[in-house]
Amino acid sequence: MLNLSRTRTQPRSTRSSMALGGMDYVDPKKRSNYVGKILLAATLTALCILILKKSSGFSSPSPFSYRDSGVTHVLVTGGAGFIGSHATLRLLKDSCRVTIVDNLSRGNLGAVKVLQELFPEPGRLQFIYADLGDAKAVNKIFSENVFDAVMHFAAVAYVGESTLDPLKYYHNITSNTLVVLEAMTAHGVKTLIYSSTCATYGEPEKMPITEVTPQLPINPYGKAKKMAEDIILDFHKNSDMAVMILRYFNVIGSDPDGRLGEAPRPELREHGRISGACFDAARGIIPGLKVRGTDYKTSDGTCIRDYIDVTDLVDAHVKALQKAKPGKVGIYNVGTGRGRSVKEFVEACKKATGVNIKVDFLPRRPGDYAEVFSDPTKIRLELNWTAQYTDLQESLQIAWRWQKAHRNGYGSPLAIAS
Repeated sequence: MLNLSRTRTQPRSTRSSMALGGMDYVDPKKRSNYVGKILLAATLTALCILILKKSSGFSSPSPFSYRDSGVTHVLVTGGAGFIGSHATLRLLKDSCRVTIVDNLSRGNLGAVKVLQELFPEPGRLQFIYADLGDAKAVNKIFSENVFDAVMHFAAVAYVGESTLDPLKYYHNITSNTLVVLEAMTAHGVKTLIYSSTCATYGEPEKMPITEVTPQLPINPYGKAKKMAEDIILDFHKNSDMAVMILRYFNVIGSDPDGRLGEAPRPELREHGRISGACFDAARGIIPGLKVRGTDYKTSDGTCIRDYIDVTDLVDAHVKALQKAKPGKVGIYNVGTGRGRSVKEFVEACKKATGVNIKVDFLPRRPGDYAEVFSDPTKIRLELNWTAQYTDLQESLQIAWRWQKAHRNGYGSPLAIAS
């Protein structure tokens, strides 16, 4: 009887456990350990996913890394500089996507910040700090971004400085242009707008200068630019790249709305543009204006130049970009077609600033030429471009307003004085 009773209680125990949802009994301590392991595994998995997402391989693609239909992505070299920043502003206003590459040796980060504040939308503007002399860095930029065109402004650009340090000019202008061209070729970028200069002509026998005037530069700046042009033209003979070379004259002015201006490095003032020197004299930064050369064969003995407003110059670049055609080269002078003497310029500057600037007349500067002004017929006929800001005093007044509002360049904007 006892043996029989025991054999019946075992099945009852089995039936009782099966009645609990068909599951075996689990020890509470073991169950807690199991749940902890699951939570730990889940936590580690989530942490791994977060780390991977933050890595470059899992990050969202940059809008600059792919082609957006209907949007032109322009690489602007030297876009933190005087002309380059103004060109960037115009391109952004025209709904382009812009990447600025600049080593800030001559440019201003403040100009980039102004542009970023004006166009804060994602995918509109990016700034990359890099030196075009670093081929590896340049190649990386091209591999990580998809460009439709390059506007190549980046260059040292002072005639006087080029005579003192010619190797800097050949390296910075000629060699760096070669690096850009090689990167464009390697990554299939088919449009180049090249910033050149009337200095490639030297001192022609006949005025005005046309695009077929012989190029006989007389200073390292002009020679370096001509060498870069020659490299581009030789390469183009076996290429379907669209190339526009703009040779411009003496640039003045600034953004009419006062957002951008010219702020050269203090140590470069003596090599800079005459407009900058005039403004420095008007502000008392320097005691007076130094005019170098009064014995040239001109009407008043001073040099004659063709002064082109930066707004007009930028417009020429935009029209060149619009008209660029695969396999074709366009070469254009960008000027007003009218020469003004240095003395005329100084008088206009006095009126624009309202300051009777003191002028010191000194011997000629090495590498200068007597008379240079353009014949803009070709660019008018082929690109439908004509200079609009041709009132010298008005252009200087616009630039002067920015100078007064930014006495420390882009470092400390001040209220614009009346």
